[in-house]
Amino acid sequence: MTSRERIKKAINHQTPDRIPLDLGSTLVTGIQASTYAKLRKALGLKDRPVKVVEPYQMLAGVEQDVTEKLRVDTIGLWSLTTLFEFKNENWKPWRLFDGTKALVPEKFITTKDEEGNIYLYPQGDTTVSPSGKMPKGGYYFDAVVRQEPIDDKKLDPEEWVKQRYSVFSEEHLRYLEKTADSLYKSTDLSIVGEFVDASFGDLALVPGLGIKRPKGIRDPILWYMAHIEHPDYIKGIFELQCGIALKNLELSYQAVGNKIDVIVLSGADFGAQNGPFISPDMYREFYKAFHKKINDWVHKNTPWKTFYHTCGSVFAFLDDFVETGVDILNPVQTSAKDMDPKMLKEKYGDKLVFWGGGVDTQKTLPFGTPEEVKKEATERCLIFGQGGGYVFSAIHNIQSKVPIQNLITMFQVVRES
Repeated sequence: MTSRERIKKAINHQTPDRIPLDLGSTLVTGIQASTYAKLRKALGLKDRPVKVVEPYQMLAGVEQDVTEKLRVDTIGLWSLTTLFEFKNENWKPWRLFDGTKALVPEKFITTKDEEGNIYLYPQGDTTVSPSGKMPKGGYYFDAVVRQEPIDDKKLDPEEWVKQRYSVFSEEHLRYLEKTADSLYKSTDLSIVGEFVDASFGDLALVPGLGIKRPKGIRDPILWYMAHIEHPDYIKGIFELQCGIALKNLELSYQAVGNKIDVIVLSGADFGAQNGPFISPDMYREFYKAFHKKINDWVHKNTPWKTFYHTCGSVFAFLDDFVETGVDILNPVQTSAKDMDPKMLKEKYGDKLVFWGGGVDTQKTLPFGTPEEVKKEATERCLIFGQGGGYVFSAIHNIQSKVPIQNLITMFQVVRES
């Protein structure tokens, strides 16, 4: 099978010739730049600076030689701009704190304070307050919350949405069209679309990393409280966002057609380690109708499968997800409460594609032995891979300082599955 055929089999709950592998096609199945540099060296590949394609999480762009070596089956079609809303273009050299040589976009402009912390700016504009902070010695940027005083009587959903969402420009659509066509013709990889934002309530987006002067509720804690204190404000934002997302889906389908197989729609986390972030009733009140509207459009108008990333213990929402038309669940955080792999596969294996769940990135991959990694990855392949409906990736992005032998072992297990 080609990689494209293999993924299509898996996401249609059919058994492929082997378990397909994803590395780097999305913002949540990637690999941190320092670890990626070490992986390239371990694979015996040419030493060269790592392109940081997503600066918030410092994710590396996974290159063709790595894809071929590891037998990765996917490739991502991403937006023109990063979460800081500058383009990935005009690359320049940069170094991480650990010395890793990297290439970053032209507008990746940083400053450093007296303590050695590094700051990154929305749209590369250093005349406004920074929106990202990498602590000295760190590996990622944290969002800087720039919450202005709130006047409860003047909260405006339209103001909030206009700062973050808009209908795709002709430039963006032609970029998607050209890139999709190139990837489709030059590779046999399954193309994953990471360019339509229908991620209602994603806390990573609330602070407004790419917005120069964020307005409205931008503090993640206040955002959650607003579901109770200002429900009409939250629902108003979602209503406007949904309309824009539907229009962008229509336009992007006209641009890329059937060249992509999967569309990433949401990165909002509804689960914590030991239970849901919000109650199922609150999910049904605020989110469910919008998820259904988006998924219904995709299923009615395209052959794409819808991909939803939601961390933590999300078992309480799975029936609702199925009812809204979610096709693919990621990252399948099996270390969280009520997320036992066997139970998930038995109860939802014919309804949801599990994309992730391969190895625990909180404990096993960074702190376990190669033998423990092999045991866990093998078990997950046997459980989730039965009868199709599974794409292997680590549980969320592969983090910094992961022992490379653990990483190599994980990929060997998938190769032999």
